[in-house]
Amino acid sequence: MYLPPHDPHVDDPMRFKPLFRIHLMERKSATVECMYGHKGPHNGHIQIVKKDEFSTKCNQTDHHRMSGGRQEEFRTWLREEWGRTLEDIFHEHMQELILMKFIYTSQYDNCLTYRRIYLPPSSPDDLIQPGLFKGTYGSHGLEIVMLSFHGKKAKGTKITGDPNIPAGQQTVEIDLAHPLQLPDIENLHDFSELSRIVLEVQEQVRREEQEREQQQQEEEEHSQQAASQPASPLGGEGAEGEETAAGAEGTTQDKAPASQPFVLPMGVISRNEDYPRTCRICFYGTGLIAGHGFTSPERTPGVFVLFDDDRFGFIWLELKSFSLYSRIKVSFQNAQAPSREAFEEMLKNIQSLAT
Repeated sequence: MYLPPHDPHVDDPMRFKPLFRIHLMERKSATVECMYGHKGPHNGHIQIVKKDEFSTKCNQTDHHRMSGGRQEEFRTWLREEWGRTLEDIFHEHMQELILMKFIYTSQYDNCLTYRRIYLPPSSPDDLIQPGLFKGTYGSHGLEIVMLSFHGKKAKGTKITGDPNIPAGQQTVEIDLAHPLQLPDIENLHDFSELSRIVLEVQEQVRREEQEREQQQQEEEEHSQQAASQPASPLGGEGAEGEETAAGAEGTTQDKAPASQPFVLPMGVISRNEDYPRTCRICFYGTGLIAGHGFTSPERTPGVFVLFDDDRFGFIWLELKSFSLYSRIKVSFQNAQAPSREAFEEMLKNIQSLAT
């Protein structure tokens, strides 16, 4: 298991923890050992469910328990997973979230199912190299997000989740057709000024979507009428119009300056104050928020901030909070998708599992 570093140190390396091991014996037989817990390796079982999926089961779950009971297990888990003690956590809401995560994860420590995840394919037009990133999520700690590019959109999909937004959900979506011009550094301190800029772009995006829907409806009505009439010999004009529209779309994204000063507005909370003070470019985006148990999910406006090739951020306007993301630099073998279609199918599958 690859675990993120301790919150909020997103630039630290991932941590490695073995979960099981297989001893290959003679005549194609093998023994499986579960490595979970603190009492050493013990008997386990592995079953191949179907292609790209298998399950592990521990046959001696007493090896996972501690003599001090659940309280000792929780304190040990807290020290290993979070790098802190219960006494370090003063915030009541954070205590609640951490306890929920402990109960949830320890509930399934005896039987786990694994499914293959492909790394996102890249193209020369991508803003940065797609891949896996560690991100700060407030009291939830650090989580793993996969950044992928889809034409004029970029998506951040959760690979690890929390009690509010489960793994597989699209945590952020970046609209690459709508770059944001941040105010100068003095006015950037003013949250209301940033909010005004973002909400203006949100309204612009809403109008453009309405116009596209209306245009699509008119085209459908026109095609239905054309189907009931004799075909016209004049057909070049429409093709020319499409070409012009495509050309216009290709120039939507403005060229970004080399760098510009950046500082978080007053009142925006950040777990990590060690974020870069310059950025390359910003885009309008939306972030997914929800209540416990993924209740009442909604997409809310925000700002995607590209710092460099390995770091980006997202300002959650409604939450007045900031997430900082740093690239995972582990080399995963045989993780490339056989095709873009296979990658898109995988994204759909993990999202359907989450819902």
